[in-house]
Amino acid sequence: MNQALKDLGDGIAAALADHVTSVAMLKDELVLVVPAASIRRVLSYLRDDAQCLFQQLMDICGVDYPERPERFDIVYNLLSLKHNQRVRVKVMVREDEPVPSVVTIFPCAAWYERETWDMYGVPFAENPDMRRLLTDYGFDGHPLRKDFPLTGFVEVRYDDEQKRVVYEPVKLTQDFRSFDFLSPWEGMLPGDEKATKQ
Repeated sequence: MNQALKDLGDGIAAALADHVTSVAMLKDELVLVVPAASIRRVLSYLRDDAQCLFQQLMDICGVDYPERPERFDIVYNLLSLKHNQRVRVKVMVREDEPVPSVVTIFPCAAWYERETWDMYGVPFAENPDMRRLLTDYGFDGHPLRKDFPLTGFVEVRYDDEQKRVVYEPVKLTQDFRSFDFLSPWEGMLPGDEKATKQ
């Protein structure tokens, strides 16, 4: 299987030399890196070419690398039932750079693109329905970014007196505790820092 995927990667790289930045085998998986402007061309080729036939888009997801200039990886996972193979296609984009939508190639991408935008804030140009999918419409921020605060910005609760959902700034109900990182089970051992004299 490895050699078949490697040969397939070499064939794709030759056929799409102007559109594929790199082809690699990572942990027995074929990974293509593609510029954002070429994603539609590459996915169309992978779907339609007789050697590929990756006709199922299994997922689109994001990965956040805040230290890089091209902060986000947008990852497309494709499956070929005909050849029993998978391929991963990556697009690296800046924080403010839109990615071309692939809804016209894979209609199911509409939901995946909405999820990626909702969680990471990466916009998809020409997606017909770019709304939040998993968070509330008034949600502030994108929760899977690494710079998103762990507590969030807003607390949502139902108020019995007002008979409606109420949005309030987050209030921490307890102070952060300081931990000494010693196991509580070590307290009974002689010589342990937590052992008490009797």
